Amino acid sequence: MNNHEIDYEIFGDDMQYVEIELDPQETAVAEASSMMMMDDQIHMETIFGDGSSSTGGLMGKLFGAGKRLVTGESLFMTTFTNTGQGKRKVSFASPYPGKVIPLDLDELGGKMICQKDAFLAAAKGVQIGIEFQRKIGVGFFGGEGFIMQKLEGDGMAFVHAGGTIAKKELQPGEKIRVDTGCLVAFTPSINYNIEMVKGVKTALFGGEGLFFATLEGPGTVLVQSLPFSRLASRVFSAMPRNGGTKGEGSVLGGVFDLLGGDD
Repeated sequence: MNNHEIDYEIFGDDMQYVEIELDPQETAVAEASSMMMMDDQIHMETIFGDGSSSTGGLMGKLFGAGKRLVTGESLFMTTFTNTGQGKRKVSFASPYPGKVIPLDLDELGGKMICQKDAFLAAAKGVQIGIEFQRKIGVGFFGGEGFIMQKLEGDGMAFVHAGGTIAKKELQPGEKIRVDTGCLVAFTPSINYNIEMVKGVKTALFGGEGLFFATLEGPGTVLVQSLPFSRLASRVFSAMPRNGGTKGEGSVLGGVFDLLGGDD
């Protein structure tokens, strides 16, 4: 085994966090600012890239950090190492309402492809890289850009997604169509493509966008019911505009004033 073997427990319902238990000298790696709380004698360190065991030397570290920069993430990640004698715990929370999804990469064939901002934390040794989509149409219209994230290794990784999570086990030749923003992750055996919505009226007035993802088995697909982009769009559309009403005492109007919207 190349990865640190960690124990974990997930708490909450709609606003979840994951608590990871570390044995002495065990390490977890996470995105910056995802830490919620941690026990004493856990040493926190900022590193380039993902800190995986395959990353060696200065050039290797720079290359790993550069891959993260391409996906729009920070150059740095944070490691949490138990420097004490007994077990210690560290907790990580997702940045918006939704679920924390545990992924045992050993059971998933050693690799999972995710939307680029889904990764939350993992056992040290899991590689967090980039996955270039083979088809240009997938990259330009896939809802997540030309590049997606890939998690590789044989340990535990944790991703987060919005709303309720649907796990689909597709048989060979079985297909499903998914809104591009709702796609969270899938195994490499899945054949992933983008199709345009047929019919001009459906595309223009259907309210679902011009493209959807088609996924063909065999393999595992994770789908979220509330992507953050959809939530942000609804919040933005409900915000008062310049010269418009402020909600006349509504909660949203109060928040708008509190954030400096009322000059």
